[in-house]
Amino acid sequence: MADDPSFLPKDSFVLKLPKKSSLVLRMVVLFFVMVCAVYICSICLKQIGVSVSPNYIGFLNVEVFERPCPEPNIEPWDIPFVHYPKPKTYNRDECSCQPVRYFAIISMQRSGSGWFETLLNNHTNISSNGEIFSVKDRRANVSTIFETLDKVYNLDWLSSASKNECTSAVGFKWMLNQGLVKHHEEIVEYFKTRGVCAIFLFRRNLLRRMISVLANSYDRDAKLLNGTHKSHVHSPKEAEILAGYKPMINTTLLVTELKQIQDSTLKALAYFNTTRHILLYYEDVVENRMRLDDVQEFLKVPKRELKSRQVKIHRGSLSRHVQNWEEVQTTLKGTNFENFLRQDF
Repeated sequence: MADDPSFLPKDSFVLKLPKKSSLVLRMVVLFFVMVCAVYICSICLKQIGVSVSPNYIGFLNVEVFERPCPEPNIEPWDIPFVHYPKPKTYNRDECSCQPVRYFAIISMQRSGSGWFETLLNNHTNISSNGEIFSVKDRRANVSTIFETLDKVYNLDWLSSASKNECTSAVGFKWMLNQGLVKHHEEIVEYFKTRGVCAIFLFRRNLLRRMISVLANSYDRDAKLLNGTHKSHVHSPKEAEILAGYKPMINTTLLVTELKQIQDSTLKALAYFNTTRHILLYYEDVVENRMRLDDVQEFLKVPKRELKSRQVKIHRGSLSRHVQNWEEVQTTLKGTNFENFLRQDF
């Protein structure tokens, strides 16, 4: 029985450490726990977009940085046309990662560009800011042109058309005679470098355009609508009043002027041929609204039914809108422009 271990004193199995050793062990364990906690915390902070300074000296040096936007699911060729502008005048907030396309509607006065732009602005995600280079100072030289373009495409150009935060496509109207052709080489380079897409909008019937130009020029002085000049109207009554003026066309210069307008169009198309672009004709959009779907696809925005409140001014046969119609007919018969006499748009 004396050799039975069960009868040995219990204290004989207890290892009694000195008090100093116990304190050191506790300090080691505490230090190990703190290191583990800092490591785990740093991992978590990295995952939520916060960086921890490697020079840890008792305190966390936390530095917040912007999480980059996810790569859009697009074809490689399309990448240069996708942008994430950062406006100086406001914060895009939750739409900061909404990609934006840049565009310019290249046209001529009285070619349906005003009506076309109202259709685009009817889309929730498209902002077209009007004829911004109608102000001469903005097109005084290449520098002022680029400065204006940068402001528009950075979403810092505020107008009634601005959708601001959640814009998916932003642009404006640019007429051929507003510095576009004069500085075409520099502007083409800008378009290609900045990924700007061109939407060409012209009229097939240049005779109708000429009548519209003459009538609009007359109304600038006459102000037929209660002493107010309007280039575009929103009621049939206003359209009827403006259409009541019938211009007299100079038939001596008619063919020459039509040829000049035609050449200007062809030159513009040739100058900007190397940019990403789409070509539209006013008459085609009027007859077939599916062409608006093509534009929305071109701008990579969701397809919507687009509407405009504008009312066409000169409707029906051109014989109703020209004083010297018989003389015009005689002048154009047998020329390349004879078909303009019969077109209704």
